[in-house]
Amino acid sequence: MALPVAVGSGGVELLGDLEVPPNARGLVVFAHGTGSSRFSPRNRLVAHVLRDRGFATLLLDLLTKSEEQQDLRTREFRFDVGLLADRMLSALDRMREHDAVAGLPVGLFGASTGAAAALIAAAGDPSVRAVVSRGGRPDLAGDALHDVEAPTLLIVGGRDPRIIEANEAAIEQLSAHNQFVVIPGATHLFEEPGALERVAALAAAWFEQHLTQG
Repeated sequence: MALPVAVGSGGVELLGDLEVPPNARGLVVFAHGTGSSRFSPRNRLVAHVLRDRGFATLLLDLLTKSEEQQDLRTREFRFDVGLLADRMLSALDRMREHDAVAGLPVGLFGASTGAAAALIAAAGDPSVRAVVSRGGRPDLAGDALHDVEAPTLLIVGGRDPRIIEANEAAIEQLSAHNQFVVIPGATHLFEEPGALERVAALAAAWFEQHLTQG
C-alpha cells in the first residue's frame, strides 16, 4: 500500500511517500543526505529491501522545493542538521497519528548529513528504537550523541577515508550500543557492484533485531 503524506513542520509542508507492506512489523523513516530528496535511488533501493522484510517505509523531503533551489545556490540548508532533525521529529509525530502505521515500532535510516539529523531526532524522541547511518556524518550531531539511546549501526565504505574518520570520532561520543561496519572497496555513494545491496541487508538485519524483539 503506497500512500502520499504531507507533514507540517515549522510553517512549511513536507511531502513524503509512505509504503506499507501487509502485516508490517515496524516503520523506518528515511533522512536523505546532502542535495538529495525522497526520490534518491539509493534510499529507494534500501527501502524496497526493507519492505520485502516486512517494514513500512517513509521517504520524506526534508526541504521544500524553494529551499532545495536556495540550497543549490547557497548550501544554506544542507548542514543545518538541527532544522532537519526538527522536521524528522514532526514526521514521527505525524506517523504516530497515521492509521496505517500507528503503534508500529520506529527506526531511522540516515544518509550523509541526514545521519546526523536522524541521531539528533533519536536523542529527542526516546520512542525511536534503532538507527542506521549510511555513509553518514554522525559527528555533526554534536552533543546529541551523548543522549542517543537507540542502538545505532554505522556503515561506511572502505574507500571513503574522510567519512571513516568522522564516524570514528562520533563513536567516541556515542553512548548508545553501536556497531561500525566498513564495506571493503566501497566509495561514499556505494556505487560499486553489490555494495548498496550489502548496506540494505545490514540495515534490514539491524532493524529486525531491534524493532521486532520482544
